[in-house]
Amino acid sequence: MSNVAILGYGRFGRALGRLFLDAGIPYRAFDSQVDVAPEHRASSPQDLVSGASFVILAMPVPRMYEALSDLRPHLSPNQIVFDVGSVKVVPEAALSSVLGEQIPWCGTHPLFGPVSLALAERPLRVVICPAKAHPNAAAKVRRLYEQIGCEVIEQTPESHDRVMAHTHALTFFVAKGMIDAGAGVDVEFAPPSFQAFSRTIETVRSDGGHLFAAIARDNPFAAEARKELVQALAAIDRTLVAQSGDEATTIATPIAIPDLGERSPELRQAREHIDEIDHAIVRLLAQRAQLQDRAAQAKAALGAPILDGTREGEILAQRRDWANEMRLDGDGTVDVFRAIITMSRRAQRT
Repeated sequence: MSNVAILGYGRFGRALGRLFLDAGIPYRAFDSQVDVAPEHRASSPQDLVSGASFVILAMPVPRMYEALSDLRPHLSPNQIVFDVGSVKVVPEAALSSVLGEQIPWCGTHPLFGPVSLALAERPLRVVICPAKAHPNAAAKVRRLYEQIGCEVIEQTPESHDRVMAHTHALTFFVAKGMIDAGAGVDVEFAPPSFQAFSRTIETVRSDGGHLFAAIARDNPFAAEARKELVQALAAIDRTLVAQSGDEATTIATPIAIPDLGERSPELRQAREHIDEIDHAIVRLLAQRAQLQDRAAQAKAALGAPILDGTREGEILAQRRDWANEMRLDGDGTVDVFRAIITMSRRAQRT
């Protein structure tokens, strides 16, 4: 049985502790500024890590280097240290600098928070950034997260932070701007398009409003993402101002929201191939319908009923086997062929 030590017992540290308890994994915690229940309380950082298999850093990223430096004399090579910060480049630098190759470590980012846990949202996903010097540590941390019901995604710290800069950080940035602008405050009604924004604002406000500065400051790619967004919004605003009052110009050069395929050649190419395959499927369905007509004529000549439950059952069972051989969803494949059989049956009746 693994023993988990949580250094930092804020809202997320407590929520993570509950996940460990639900999975039957004992944990202890220490936080000089937060009261910890006696059954989980460690008297000091040294007491906390004594006998622990995993040591989790659950404090703000700027405090991580100092906390690691204080812990270092009390850590041993048979322990694994990992963080749960929302950014990864900076924590990796701290972990590498303080622990190096002597103490196993890796970076992680749980993509959930106390509110999403309280709402029982699933699946719970976690990003793990393995350290090149400690691949076994990352594998053990993966298993620990899987024990508490998480799906694990592996990324490098740089790729993680770039994605978070254009998703997590921008979401907080936009939500903060809308809050400060008074958007949607005390309105009697709102269209569905704003309701989605409203849910985002409330999630940011309740689940991590205190994280805004840290996410914006500690992610090395966040400033670039914000700059790109502000420039794009300014350009849209200039276009709208220029077109104001000029109906003809507005109609001739509308401001369109680009399809995702226009922004990603790979996505566009994949969609084109999907269209080609779907067209081939429809062509094969038409060919199948012709064969079904021939089967219907043969049934009529024999005086046999249209519905042949035995034959349909055999078809569905065989298609399921084909799907399983190709590692497809067997139930989903059966649903597709059941719909095809229903379509064919309707055609025969007409």
